[in-house]
Amino acid sequence: MSGVHAISASASSPVRAADTFKIALYTSSATLDASTTVYSATNETTNTAGSAYVAGGNTLASGATSSSGTTAFADFADSSWSTASFTARGALIYNSTQADKSVVVLDFGADKTASAGTFTIIFPTADASNAIIRIA
Repeated sequence: MSGVHAISASASSPVRAADTFKIALYTSSATLDASTTVYSATNETTNTAGSAYVAGGNTLASGATSSSGTTAFADFADSSWSTASFTARGALIYNSTQADKSVVVLDFGADKTASAGTFTIIFPTADASNAIIRIA
């Protein structure tokens, strides 16, 4: 889990600091899939009122890795935008330290809208069956 993307400082290579990861939100017009290799502002969500969302999204906090059995997994702290007025259909987690390379594409399954409220990405439980990033 710490090849190109250092989600947390590696115990085997303590001189390498953890990379910076961000999460950007996208509209239903975005084409995000397995071929998405880097962050792009094309069809990124924009705030319709106020200034809650800025291009590039939020920096993710508390990147951590762990393992259980034969599965390694990663977790981040939940991320939110307060006073948000926008709609998002999906998100991209990307590594801003490593030339904005894509890490995870998220499809919300439907448009999600905030209207002068808080828009929150809640990450699943960090374990071998549910974590947002798992390698078995």
